[in-house]
Amino acid sequence: MRFLIPAFVAAGIALTIVSADAKTKPDPRSQVFAAESTFAATMAARDLKAFGTYVAPDAVFFGRRGVMRGNAAVVEGWKPLFDGPKAPFSWRPEVVEVLDSGKLAHSSGPVMDPDGKLIGTFNSVWRLEPDGRWRVVFDKGCSVCDSTHAE
Repeated sequence: MRFLIPAFVAAGIALTIVSADAKTKPDPRSQVFAAESTFAATMAARDLKAFGTYVAPDAVFFGRRGVMRGNAAVVEGWKPLFDGPKAPFSWRPEVVEVLDSGKLAHSSGPVMDPDGKLIGTFNSVWRLEPDGRWRVVFDKGCSVCDSTHAE
């Protein structure tokens, strides 16, 4: 009995530390959801510079004119989309999944035209960088399928 009391006290302290750590550290899914949401907000705000901060140095983005490799190429490729006062489209995350390692994540969701009509979906792969920020390493959008021909 004399050994059980210190063991229970130690276990209680350990649980308290783990519980406190879990409360102060946001879960990775929430972090990626927030990162994707603020990344999307850069388009609405017409802020190309902020957009670039979410793109990893070695990112690969798939576009209509081919593959863009690296942060500079992605930012340059997306520059025309930031011209003008109104965003040509918007997006928002719906699904986020993170590897158990907490280092890599996938996000996807709808892409809408300026009137809110669904025009596609996006898929992004995010990586937790050494500086503690999540950045996009792969990104690809897909058009909505025409379901009028499906049977």
